[in-house]
Amino acid sequence: MTAGVRLIIMGRQGAGKGTQCQRISRHYVVPHISTGDILRAAVREGTELGKMAKQVIEAGRLVGDDIMIEIIRERLEQDDARTRGYILDGFPRTVAQAVALDGIAAERPIHSVLDLDVPRDLVIQRISARRVCRDCGTNYVATGQKRDPWICDSCGGDVVQRDDDTPESINQRLDLYESQTSPLLEFYGQGGRLVEIDGSLSPDEVFEALTVAIDVARTSS
Repeated sequence: MTAGVRLIIMGRQGAGKGTQCQRISRHYVVPHISTGDILRAAVREGTELGKMAKQVIEAGRLVGDDIMIEIIRERLEQDDARTRGYILDGFPRTVAQAVALDGIAAERPIHSVLDLDVPRDLVIQRISARRVCRDCGTNYVATGQKRDPWICDSCGGDVVQRDDDTPESINQRLDLYESQTSPLLEFYGQGGRLVEIDGSLSPDEVFEALTVAIDVARTSS
């Protein structure tokens, strides 16, 4: 497939963002850049920014805009992102980060900002049904017909519900996401860069809608 797309993917937890990012990454042959992954990598590798982030995390605070912006700047300057493009997942989270990203990407602007829109009640239903292997992290969906005990097909570990996947915890996370994201959606919407995708459709239908939107944005830029 043709490479060279620069995208931001947004969406509530449980919207299917991770699955679609992987599919888009393979389809367009571009790196999927997850903020959580590169932050953990920076901490693990002990880079200067990673050390700063570690101090903040260990103090129980959120990593600030300044550190996240510099971590993203370093990642987007790597060869694969410069030559092939990227999918940003988890960044930006604030308008300040979005403004900084426009500066970072000034020479090679973002093609499109895609928001996977899924009703809140469906998101809660999806996350509440999520199960994960305690050992290898493989994800599963509870259907009401699970085995007892539920053993992971990949490694034989126990499949359990995450402690933070209770309805109360899910609602708290969704409230935080929406309070942070509403200004961001308005920012990109006013700039005409935001495309809303119905994330309640089947995964194949969502992927088709995403690729159509991406191709339109890429050819018109």
